[in-house]
Amino acid sequence: MMSTLRTVTAFLIALSIPSLALAEEAGNGHGPVIEAQEWSFAPPFGHYDKAQLQRGYRVYKEICANCHSMRLLSYRNLGEPGGPGFSPEAVETLAAQAQITDGPNDKGEMFQRPGRPSDRFRSPYPNDQAARVANNGALPPDLSVMAKAREGGPDYIYALLTGYEQPPADMEMSKGMQYNTAFPGHQIAMPNPLVDGVIPYTDGTKPTVDNYAKDVSAFLMWAAEPKLEERYKVGARIMIFLLVFAVIMYLSKRAVWARLHRRDHAHEA
Repeated sequence: MMSTLRTVTAFLIALSIPSLALAEEAGNGHGPVIEAQEWSFAPPFGHYDKAQLQRGYRVYKEICANCHSMRLLSYRNLGEPGGPGFSPEAVETLAAQAQITDGPNDKGEMFQRPGRPSDRFRSPYPNDQAARVANNGALPPDLSVMAKAREGGPDYIYALLTGYEQPPADMEMSKGMQYNTAFPGHQIAMPNPLVDGVIPYTDGTKPTVDNYAKDVSAFLMWAAEPKLEERYKVGARIMIFLLVFAVIMYLSKRAVWARLHRRDHAHEA
């Protein structure tokens, strides 16, 4: 029982330790560097900040959605519990702002219509080939699960968006590539998408690159793991149950052995 108690305690301690900074310093000083950030949704009892998710969606819509799709999300997801928390009216408005290709109609033709909450997020390109042609051969990845698909998750996304710099004097850049401290190899085809003040915030948050990067990183984390808060709650209940169970079993063991010791002493007497 004591081993069970020690195991449970060690697990809780591990959950309470923030994610470590992901840093790889190559011998030539050009290794990607990803530092851990403070997030409201950090384990073991984190939660999503609805205001941050709403700002993050705006950054995605105004900047990222020009090149990147999010095919696994529907507009109605923006109003679900545990997410950005947009009202039903706001979700309808946000969906209607997108022009969705639908059809065919009675004439056998495809047509454009305002989006509905049940529609998937509109993709910027009709297919991958069109996306490659528009981006000099590079295919912008879908962002639906990007925060789970890349090591470092939201830390990586934040580091990438804030990692644009002038390349070192000893580094030869390929044509059309940008230098980024967080990207493997440090050469990325995506130009720096964020500039201070490019998107005005209405809630008093400063419209800076740092805040844009944090907000959209949090939004992409929610998109990749929308049930995170529920998972944390279930995990907490399980750990509390195991702790209580371990204590009960330990006390039961002590009570049983105490009776046996008393019986043995009585026989000896």
